[in-house]
Amino acid sequence: MRNRGWVAGMNQTQVTEFVLLSFSYGRPFLFALFLAIYLATLLGNAAILFLVCLDPHLHSPMYFFLSHLSCLDLCYSSVTVPKILANAVRPEATISRGGCLAQAFFLMWCAGAECALLALMAYDRCAAVCQPLRYAQLLGHGTCVTAAASCWLWGLLDSAVHTLLAARLSFCGARLQHIFCDVPPLLGAACSNTRPNELALHISSIFVGLSPFLLVLISYLYILATILRMPLATSRHKAFSTCSAHLLVVTLYFAAANLNYNRPSSGYSPAADTLVSVLYCIVTPMLNPLIYSLRSQEVRGALRRALRCDSTASLLGQP
Repeated sequence: MRNRGWVAGMNQTQVTEFVLLSFSYGRPFLFALFLAIYLATLLGNAAILFLVCLDPHLHSPMYFFLSHLSCLDLCYSSVTVPKILANAVRPEATISRGGCLAQAFFLMWCAGAECALLALMAYDRCAAVCQPLRYAQLLGHGTCVTAAASCWLWGLLDSAVHTLLAARLSFCGARLQHIFCDVPPLLGAACSNTRPNELALHISSIFVGLSPFLLVLISYLYILATILRMPLATSRHKAFSTCSAHLLVVTLYFAAANLNYNRPSSGYSPAADTLVSVLYCIVTPMLNPLIYSLRSQEVRGALRRALRCDSTASLLGQP
């Protein structure tokens, strides 16, 4: 039996280092793929943050929330992908116990905050489409700041509960059946009682996962009812296109998160587990800027204005 990552005590054995799953085949291709996804995520979300901060045309509640989504997606990817890339070039993928708990903490913080933020963004679109005359009153600047801060705090509290419960576990081995640290893989490797952890995950899935998703669906049902009353077919087609793209990404995110945190007791195969986690932790943060922002005429206009300003500045700087 290998004893790497173990420190023996009088009555128990404590894991100080975890061995993660590593890529057995196609390492160069997978390294290049994850690196490309990460760079696209950084570029897309950083561009949204840059444009929303600098362009006055984007100083509205919708783009305020989108900037928070971009910030969350940057954190989401940065929590997992750099460690995956580092482990991909090493003979064995490892992470310290403290590093593993920290990774799980920040990952669940981002997950909980993003679920709440997606529901808030759906309400924002519902208010803009269904109650345009009261939109400024419903979502004033103070309300938006408070709502966005509440999303971050909600995710923080949820993550703190799960991480504290995971920190109390003892483990039967140092190997995790996952490419990064998360609460479900930690529960799978634990040899102590995990019922409090599992109960917390199930409760969290209702309040942090299912409830926001239902709010998203209700908001888009109201939007759909309003769209169907629009007199112009072109307006209906544009609204349908935007809403369907939003719903596709939101459904993909919530479905993958539900599969990840409400897995059966027997668990999934490592390949299926990795695919589910990659979808909601790595792929979705890359897609969000494309679906929510870069398809918007306002964002494209802001990007053109920013590029024109850069071109003008460079021309003026020439001798």
